[in-house]
Amino acid sequence: MSKNRHTPDPSDARQSRPVLRPRHRLALAALACSLLAGCSVLPKSAPVEVYLLPSALPPPATQTPGTALPASLRVTRPAAGPLLAGQRVIVQPEGDRVSYYKGAQWSESAPQLLRNRLLDALRSDGRIATLSSDDHILQADFELDGDLRAFQSVYRNGQVEVLLRLDLRLVRPATQRIVASRRFELTEPASDSNLPAVVRAFGTASDRLARQVVDWTVGQMTNAAH
Repeated sequence: MSKNRHTPDPSDARQSRPVLRPRHRLALAALACSLLAGCSVLPKSAPVEVYLLPSALPPPATQTPGTALPASLRVTRPAAGPLLAGQRVIVQPEGDRVSYYKGAQWSESAPQLLRNRLLDALRSDGRIATLSSDDHILQADFELDGDLRAFQSVYRNGQVEVLLRLDLRLVRPATQRIVASRRFELTEPASDSNLPAVVRAFGTASDRLARQVVDWTVGQMTNAAH
């Protein structure tokens, strides 16, 4: 073997490693720490206030035998586009521009809030005794479904009001035949532009809309039964 050939010395490898200065060690430790979920250096997200949809509807009516319609009704969540399908509180500040209230959201999606309000109003009315929802697909004589077109606050002449627009269909599920259809639209002024006042206006508007839907649905089901 040639004496000129160099045999690596393990000590050379140790000497060739870079020496980390204290500040470099601290920087690497901070980077590793930031990758751990419990040691994030990122700023915390702003808290979100969750709002229930207020209601002034009376409690469910006491059923008197023989007074309710002898037919069952299933109430489904109305279909909605991406803007209205979520939990954000939508506002239309001017023209066709649409935004939302930052740091606030509904307790459920707008279609689910409205479906539940319709069910509450039907139970409060008491003229349709057998009710169900699309959470449980049970057999029903009639089905109430539709499309949610507006569920937002709107500024008009500097004043804020709530706008609700709902296209409804009363259907016989057994035949998929549409018995009747109607558009419901109403507005409700808010007492001021603060979000709590706007939320109260949403509740009042939803109650009013639900009462209109109940009267229309009961009338259509009565006519269809004869």
